[in-house]
Amino acid sequence: MFKTLKTLLLGEPLKSELEGDSHALTKLQALAMLSSDALSSIAYGPEQVILVLIALSEGAIWWSLPIGIGVLVLLISLTISYSQIIHAYPNGGGAYMVSSDNLSPSMGLLAGGSLLIDYMLTVAVSVSSGADAITSAFPAFKDSNLEISIVLVLILMLMNLRGLRESATALFVPVYFFIISILFLLICGLFQIVTGNLTYTATAHIGQPISGLTLVLLLRAFTSGSASLTGVEAISNAVPFFKKPKAKNAVKTLTMMSAILGAMFIGITFLNYWLGIIPNHNVTILAQIAQKVFGHSFIGQVFFYLFQIATALILAVAANTGFSAFPILSYNMAKNKYMPHLYLEKGARLGYSNGILTLAIGAICLLFIFNGSTERLIPLYTIGVFIPFALAQTGMIIYWKNLKEKNFFKQALANVVGAIICYAIILILLIFRLHDIWPFFPIIAILIAMFHKIKSHYNSVAEQLRITDKNKAVCYSDNKVLVLVGNMTQATIGAVNYAHSLSKDVIALHVSTTETLSKDHEVEEEFKQFFPNITFVNVYSDYRDIIKPTVNYVNAASQKAKAHNSTLTVLIPQFVPRKPWQTLLHNQMNLRLKYYLRWNQDIIISSYSFHLKK
Repeated sequence: MFKTLKTLLLGEPLKSELEGDSHALTKLQALAMLSSDALSSIAYGPEQVILVLIALSEGAIWWSLPIGIGVLVLLISLTISYSQIIHAYPNGGGAYMVSSDNLSPSMGLLAGGSLLIDYMLTVAVSVSSGADAITSAFPAFKDSNLEISIVLVLILMLMNLRGLRESATALFVPVYFFIISILFLLICGLFQIVTGNLTYTATAHIGQPISGLTLVLLLRAFTSGSASLTGVEAISNAVPFFKKPKAKNAVKTLTMMSAILGAMFIGITFLNYWLGIIPNHNVTILAQIAQKVFGHSFIGQVFFYLFQIATALILAVAANTGFSAFPILSYNMAKNKYMPHLYLEKGARLGYSNGILTLAIGAICLLFIFNGSTERLIPLYTIGVFIPFALAQTGMIIYWKNLKEKNFFKQALANVVGAIICYAIILILLIFRLHDIWPFFPIIAILIAMFHKIKSHYNSVAEQLRITDKNKAVCYSDNKVLVLVGNMTQATIGAVNYAHSLSKDVIALHVSTTETLSKDHEVEEEFKQFFPNITFVNVYSDYRDIIKPTVNYVNAASQKAKAHNSTLTVLIPQFVPRKPWQTLLHNQMNLRLKYYLRWNQDIIISSYSFHLKK
């Protein structure tokens, strides 16, 4: 049943040979799959700038234009930097690999851990924003934001578990529909401005002095606008997903995404300034711009509602960037032994399924903790991405310095500019938003400590498993087999017969309790009828517990066997139901016995499986 359901939801398993270039992403597919987070920020990024400025006065809105240019400079710097990273680290890993190689492993863990948190936050923020957009269109569901958000996470999880190409295909329509909608809005708006059909109603002229304006306020506005750039780094993490030449195609995709994002951000910022739009609690700035540009005619209203649908769709699927980047980052960290090796494994559809599942669970937990509130999640989201941004820029400066000792500054110019801006943003967040972002720091500290613990464990295991000169062949004089007997069944008889094939020295162990005393005598008598030459040991338990007496007897027997240079094999009979669900109907005593016996390093634990036919 489970297999049928899995196949229905995820599709048939793919052969490993399909992992090659035929199953990789084209540039257009990758743009749809990896850019949704960055592009969706247009729906709220410019508005965040206006919200900061308008706290001073409506006239301060004109400052959104130079701030927008500043965001564009940062975008150009990040694009150049991450293009360099893609070529330097074509196996993916982005900021984590750059920081690890050029700064220190600890800085790499800080970058990697920050991005892991950020991708979970990306999913949580995106789906909660998408839920907000859906409930705005359908007010009847206003109280169901959390539930809608969780459903969106589960849909995206299933979509990504189905595979890269399927996920990219599903995202094709909402992403490109949004790009076309925004570009159509900008073209219509600019055309109407040129033709004089869109009246200039700015709240203040460019250059007009604004009383009370401070550098601090401008920096806060710039920081809010820079949140629109989250997701730019995702392509550098996902280079292995591209068709060959992977690095070249990844850089082209990154350039396309940045060009579209930059044009959208500047265009929306300019239209907002020209129209003098101020924030409205009930209607987003983007929606207000669309209303004014498209007008109130029938055709205009059609365009407006199509635009709103496109915005809601992109916000709903923006979380997919996290689902694309999180698994490959987990893979790179697991490869370096900082995360469990299960993140190295690929699922039936050739995706890193464990990473996808972990991300979905983490995002759902965040939604529950913050009750689906976008406002509470965004500050954590911002600090989580700008720390890796800053470390990546710093790492690339070191990279160029080591590669070109004398003339490195020319190559590193974009990195220097990006690093300065990113560190400035982090500083602003620490000064003005510490009360919002403080949970990030204990979480990242716990994560880094966990990474080191995992690494230490793997190193310890490797050291203990490594073959040394001290290793030599050991010849044991004998092998004793201890069969655990509950009741006399076909499984018991089969287990004893198998034990006989392993050794002539076989012991049957049974545990009796007060409640089962009479039945236990019957079991002993029946056993001796079948196997008169095998020693039957009946151990009494005072506490209705068969595990502790079994473990105590096995421990004593193993010490005795060790003293005689013998091995001890504990054979546990078990029956296997025909259908998986039937397993739940039994007490699984064999599993509990195996769990407690596994801590004895001087024994071999084996199972004899009797398969039920009905």
